[in-house]
Amino acid sequence: MPELPEVETTRRGVRAYCEGRTVDAVVVRDHRLRWSVPPDLPEQLAGHRCRRLERRAKYLLFHFDHGCLLVHLGMSGSLRVLASPEPPGKHDHIDLCFEHGACLRYNDPRRFGSFQWFAAGAALTPLEKLGPEPLGEGFDGERLFTLSRGRRLAVKPFIMDGAVVVGVGNIYATEALYLAGIRPDRAAGRVSRARYERLASHIKQVLTNAIEQGGTTLRDFVGGDGQPGYFAQELHAYGRGGELCERCGGVLREKQIGQRASVYCVACQR
Repeated sequence: MPELPEVETTRRGVRAYCEGRTVDAVVVRDHRLRWSVPPDLPEQLAGHRCRRLERRAKYLLFHFDHGCLLVHLGMSGSLRVLASPEPPGKHDHIDLCFEHGACLRYNDPRRFGSFQWFAAGAALTPLEKLGPEPLGEGFDGERLFTLSRGRRLAVKPFIMDGAVVVGVGNIYATEALYLAGIRPDRAAGRVSRARYERLASHIKQVLTNAIEQGGTTLRDFVGGDGQPGYFAQELHAYGRGGELCERCGGVLREKQIGQRASVYCVACQR
């Protein structure tokens, strides 16, 4: 699914087409997303100006004076800018049309994304229990160490827990653990403070690199410009099970951890 860098890449790609612009129309072709699209969404947005576009975890927040449109891309969704009018495809479910001809089209083959409207003053309930942003000041190795004490859960699903830190999905957790030299199946409570400091640093590093390069190339993901990201060219572990470790030359092992495929080096990660 699109992870934090992909969502941030999308935000940066589309914000110039919506920030400070008034919504001309909203076209909803299929309301059946993860949660049903509000039937009055076109009426709620038409004629109103989008003040700013933010990201929180994997959500996009379109802020208006009278409320907030909370968008999640789901498992396979993408939001792209139409350079010119195009006939909608089978999975093109929603168009957000802004003044001056700008149109953002939401495509989602699996329909697991969401468009939720929250009136001004209403709590953004999907965001209430989220942990800090991994690239923000609220996240560091000390937080990981403190929250992990006594935890038998493997360290990989621990750092993928949105209540611990948001946006560290399967790809970037695999990469950060490889760079930090920590086995993904080690109990979270058995990782030292110093190793968590190193891991937090690598989480920041891999996410920053991915954002700078436009996200990871996933089969279903395209950025705001309709083009895929290119971070996959620099993956050291993810998707490389059975290949040779770049550090020691040993064979990378693949294992299911928390129902997710995990790749690691037995010799380099402990």
